[in-house]
Amino acid sequence: MSKTIIIIGAGLAGLSAALQAAENGCNVKLVSSLPSERAQSVMAEGGINAALNTKDENDSPEEHFTDTIKAACGLADPNAVWGMTQAAPELVHWLLKLGVKFNISGYDDVDLRNFGGQKKKRTAFAQSDTGKQIMTAMIDAVRRKEASGMVERFSHHSFLTLRLCGNICCGCVIRDEYSQETVELPGDAVIVATGGMHGLFGNTTGSLSNTGEVTAELFRLGVPLANGEMIQYHPTTVKCGGKRMLISEAARGEGGRLFAMKDGKQWYFMEEKYPELGNLMPRDITAREIWKVSHESEVFLDMTEISEEIISNKLSGLADDCMTYLHKDIRKEPVSVLPGIHYFMGGILVDEQHRTPIQNLCAAGECCAQYHGANRLGGNSLLGALYGGRVAAKSACEQADVVDLSCATQIDFPPASQISEIKQLNKVMQETMGVVRNENTLLNGIQTVQALTGNLPLLGMAVLKSALARKESRGAHWREDYPKSNDDDYLKTTVARFDGKQIQISFVPVPERR
Repeated sequence: MSKTIIIIGAGLAGLSAALQAAENGCNVKLVSSLPSERAQSVMAEGGINAALNTKDENDSPEEHFTDTIKAACGLADPNAVWGMTQAAPELVHWLLKLGVKFNISGYDDVDLRNFGGQKKKRTAFAQSDTGKQIMTAMIDAVRRKEASGMVERFSHHSFLTLRLCGNICCGCVIRDEYSQETVELPGDAVIVATGGMHGLFGNTTGSLSNTGEVTAELFRLGVPLANGEMIQYHPTTVKCGGKRMLISEAARGEGGRLFAMKDGKQWYFMEEKYPELGNLMPRDITAREIWKVSHESEVFLDMTEISEEIISNKLSGLADDCMTYLHKDIRKEPVSVLPGIHYFMGGILVDEQHRTPIQNLCAAGECCAQYHGANRLGGNSLLGALYGGRVAAKSACEQADVVDLSCATQIDFPPASQISEIKQLNKVMQETMGVVRNENTLLNGIQTVQALTGNLPLLGMAVLKSALARKESRGAHWREDYPKSNDDDYLKTTVARFDGKQIQISFVPVPERR
């Protein structure tokens, strides 16, 4: 009898998991509050990393692995990262066969561009709309599985809670957002692929639909949170419509330069401070440098020296977005930028096979802590979602144990937080979990959030306590009161657990490479 795999979330990680589970002979129930066309994965602009070596730079998956671990500041599972970087070239070629229109150089080689933290051209791209191209191909592939009856869609349905038999997951409870009907969905395994915790902050570059509510409910049920303090600020964003609009790293990969005015002249501070990689230093470093300089002078990203050919062939989507939303012609004038919250390296704790501590429950994509450690390389997010979805589906299909569904206990879930409380939570998180942090602001934030109710404030408290407990600076977590890294005590994964009464913080060693 075929196993039933429930997947929560229909972005790139969810679609990847759905395809893999269907190919493994499992029945798939794909649950999402919005259609895949509106998933955050569509918004990814820059590209997907793979050591294809089409530029004859002697690149290799081994070098991709080394760059990823270095950017992660040692906090990523090396065995998981090795698997991802080894699989990357095959995944990109698979996407080509699916119909993704990557930019091509020469006769039929996939074109590659530079991205931050990598000395070699390793990022495959489709103009500046890579996420949209990949998602279009993946949606079509999953629709074929739907037509064959192997995938059943539950569109406009929201996750409410898990169905549990002790420590074994045996399905979930969802709600039809049109009829408000509650539906109990039995299954042999559940894969969560619901994106990052953007709802904790509100004004990020991410989709407003990625609230973090699913992660918050799992945390309330006892699923641990890992590296919650590791939040990536993208160096170049612009305030737009109450959110942050991303100016893709692709712009710097194609020659965009950061500068500020100093003594009446343009000061290219990244090129002066970091002559080897310049504007393409890892994101945590670039974001901190912009944050520091911005206290003295406005910071700009200058793309006026990029040729019209490159803009037309590689950055047309970015140029159009800047004209439409910012009324800026990047060919003629620089854009004022500041760091903005972009990606959550931390999330649901999973092992190398993407399994959580609850049996038959897996997680993939930005909602889980895997591959990126303390800082993510640009171009590794699409790769991590695509590869992670596959791994999670294989684990779910191979290792899920069929259980007696009659033992499932209905868990009461608390009412959602009030809008006023969410706004207060957003304000506190923005003020305390900035590019640079310190003990006083974190303690003040904890005191305020303690008075709030609901799952999201509980998750916010876990993030704040994780940041308070890590008394060092590493990657995206920068403590001005502890400005140095401390490998002896903190070259470890931060783990937050909720026992039903209080949050416990511990540090667990990173797995050794086999």
